[in-house]
Amino acid sequence: MSSLQDRSRQFLWHPCTQMKHLEAQPPLAIVRGEGPWLIDEAGKRYLDAISSWWVNLFGHANPRINAAITDQLSKIEHVMLAGCTHEPVVQLSERLARLAGLGHAFYGSDGAAATEIALKMSFHFWRNRGKPGKCNFISLQNGYHGETVGALSVTDVALFKDQYAPLLRQSAQMPSPDFRLAEAGETAEAFALRCADALEAHLQQHADSIAAFILEPLVQGAAGMAMYSPAYLARARELCTRYGVHLIADEIAVGFGRTGTLFACEQAGVKADFMCLSKGISGGYLPLSCVLTTDEVYAAFYADETARGFLHSHSYTGNPLACRAALAVLDIFEADGVLEANRKKAETFGALLEPIRHHPRVRHFRNRGMIWAFDVAGAAPGFARAFAEGALAQGVLLRPIGAAVYFMPPYVMEEAHMEQMARATQTLLDTID
Repeated sequence: MSSLQDRSRQFLWHPCTQMKHLEAQPPLAIVRGEGPWLIDEAGKRYLDAISSWWVNLFGHANPRINAAITDQLSKIEHVMLAGCTHEPVVQLSERLARLAGLGHAFYGSDGAAATEIALKMSFHFWRNRGKPGKCNFISLQNGYHGETVGALSVTDVALFKDQYAPLLRQSAQMPSPDFRLAEAGETAEAFALRCADALEAHLQQHADSIAAFILEPLVQGAAGMAMYSPAYLARARELCTRYGVHLIADEIAVGFGRTGTLFACEQAGVKADFMCLSKGISGGYLPLSCVLTTDEVYAAFYADETARGFLHSHSYTGNPLACRAALAVLDIFEADGVLEANRKKAETFGALLEPIRHHPRVRHFRNRGMIWAFDVAGAAPGFARAFAEGALAQGVLLRPIGAAVYFMPPYVMEEAHMEQMARATQTLLDTID
């Protein structure tokens, strides 16, 4: 074990980790990154097939993002956003408003913070509108929205939620349109609409007490990359409008091109009342999140009384360095035609994964944009850890979710990288129980 690994185990508490497991499998000691590669102390290179927890878009040490941050460092590294403003945060807000069609941006530090902001905004909106009884939330079964107390209250992943249940506010979960749950012979769209019927039945009975419905558009990440038809999104938007309930689109993981469009909601032609963004917003460089909302929501807080304002803050809100990174990300999307290039890459990688699609152990092979996933039949206890260790031995960083193996690589991957990921996965399917 290297000195860095040993010091890490001695002084750090790693996230989502049983620290005792690090005795047998020490953490990777990464010293630098280069495009899609992570490089350890010994110089071994690993393909970052999951974008370092879904955040990296354009590779590690991207020269254009580096240059933007370096330029900003010479101007102002941070200034409080309460009573002050600065060019990067204003410019980023302007551009996001044009791209998403939502007029006002509120900034946080991470995805869970964005969820908290959206939930509090919706709750406070209804109070300001004289409807304090609209204070409850609904979400999808198996949905994930973060691990802070408010975000965990609308999350439905037992591993994260059960231990902290006494701390949490109760919420109701609607049937997930995850097409893996469809009846034999039922199409993804038909199943999605059947799930939407259950949503409607719930809203008919409880809309007077519901502030908002929060969901991950098209792909439920922590559910094992569960994918569903855009028809559900379209129907959910219609129902939320009809019954006077806010729709919160958690695009934290799926935004910025992951599903094939800049925002996943575009594929259903809908606009949410709140859109939560994080992860890829800064290209994987700096902690940043954003909640975009409508002029109507903003107007409900605009008043003389301080108590009617949105009472939420943190010290690094709208950090200039993070905003410059985000602006550089948007510049790359625009200048490089990223979405069109990704469509071609998705076709290439899809073709390379055809043998895996037809592997006898593979079930529910699925793809949406730049996300691929499949379930492994007969996976033994400990499968995810064994598969991840086997992938590292072949120079690929993968992190299965239970029996679900997925790829969410940076957009800078090339065909040779795709071939390495496909080859490693094929070998592991043949050798890991």
